[in-house]
This record gives sequence, C-alpha cells and structure tokens, in this order.
Amino acid sequence: MYPEVPYLLGLKVIPKQLPHKLAYPYNLPFVAQLDLVFREPVTFFVGENGTGKSTLIEAIAALSRLPVSGGGPNELADNHGPESESPLSKALRPSFRQKPRDGYFLRAEFHAHFASLLDARKRDPDFKDAAFSRDPYERYGGRSLHEQSHGEAFLAVLQNRIGPGLYLFDEPESALSPQRQLALLALIHDLVKTGKCQFIIATHSPILMTYPHAQIMSFDKVPLSAISIEETSHYQITKGILEQPGSYWKHLAD
Repeated sequence: MYPEVPYLLGLKVIPKQLPHKLAYPYNLPFVAQLDLVFREPVTFFVGENGTGKSTLIEAIAALSRLPVSGGGPNELADNHGPESESPLSKALRPSFRQKPRDGYFLRAEFHAHFASLLDARKRDPDFKDAAFSRDPYERYGGRSLHEQSHGEAFLAVLQNRIGPGLYLFDEPESALSPQRQLALLALIHDLVKTGKCQFIIATHSPILMTYPHAQIMSFDKVPLSAISIEETSHYQITKGILEQPGSYWKHLAD
C-alpha cells in the first residue's frame, strides 16, 4: 500500500482576504480559483516561468512555519535572504492532517545566503541549535557549504538534513547533474516509504517528474490541474529534441 499524505492535505483561497485592487501576487491567474488537494506524498508543480510556482511554494513555506528565504524552523528569525514574508499566504487557508514538527525549504537562488548564515553561526561562540548542538554544520554534512561545489552542497543538505517532516524544493535540479537527480529521487523514495515525509517540488526536470505515483500539477492552465508526465511540455520537448534534433534545429536556425 502506498503511503498517504502525512501533513498538508490542501490549500484554498479565501476570497474576502484578496485586496479589491489586485496586484502581484494576487493577480496570478491561478489565485482566484485556488482549491488544491494534495493526493500523494510527492507533488510536483510544473509550468512555464512566471506562472507562480515559486510564489505558491513560498506561501506554503510561510503557512508551514518555514522561512520564506529558505531553510528550516531554526532559520525563521534570521531573515538570511532578500525575502522574509509571503503576501499570498495571508489569502490562503491550509488544511493539515497534522502539523509537521520539522521541515525544510530548499531554494536554489538563496542557497549561498544560507551557506553564509551557517558560517556566521560557526563563528558565534553562543550558537546552539534546537538540538543544543554547537556545530551549525552538523546537520549539513559536517563542513561549510561554501567549501563544496553547488551540487555537492545541495546533496549535503538533502542527505544530512532530511528526516520526518514537510519538504519544499524550488527547482532543486538547477545544481544537480542528471546522475545526482537520480540520487535525489532514490533518497525521496526511501523517505516517503516511512510514511513520515511529504515533498512539494517546483521543477522543470522531466527526470524528477518520473517519480512513481507523483501528483503533477500544471500551472499552465486555470484552474490548476493534475496531468501526466507525458502531457507536460517539459517531457514533450525533451523527448522530441533528443529523438529528432535535426528537425528541431532546422526550426531554431530558421
């Protein structure tokens, strides 16, 4: 039997919380009709750039008591990235089976900010994390993330930081080779089998979308709808150009 969704069951817009004059992010096409049900412990948000995938992930982070700039509950008060709040979260109502005790929001573009935050904690003689550890690197591979390549640092976080909880990833493939993306899929699979982990991932990677039983939500149409991997433009374009590169390049060159 495949595990049920352990934490976040759904998200719904609260119309009366929307401002009368709609501006970003409230004017994103999906917002007015948002009534999203999470049916699987792994959900992918897919769609073109600018459709609001990252904005909704940020709102979920805020509603789940995770820092909008990325990181875990320990980083809520640090504001280590350029964004510290999610306006959209104020207009959404989440439905939880139970609130996760732990979690992590991994944002590719703010990862350097997070690495610098850990380095600052290492220099702070008074630092202690929630588990009363004095070593800020302990849960992230044992050494500074700045001393590792981008891909290595990502995997150090994923392999050492993740346990039972709710995990939000915003384009994790940006730092991972295809081989490392497969390693990430294997890690997610092992964690989902415990019944204590839920993943919501914004991605453009057809490799990640192959995860068995995953719910794939398309942001390219309103309202948001579940589609198969074969229906995504990511799959169709990748498959087409790999199978017939000549025909694609004839079009591109013209």
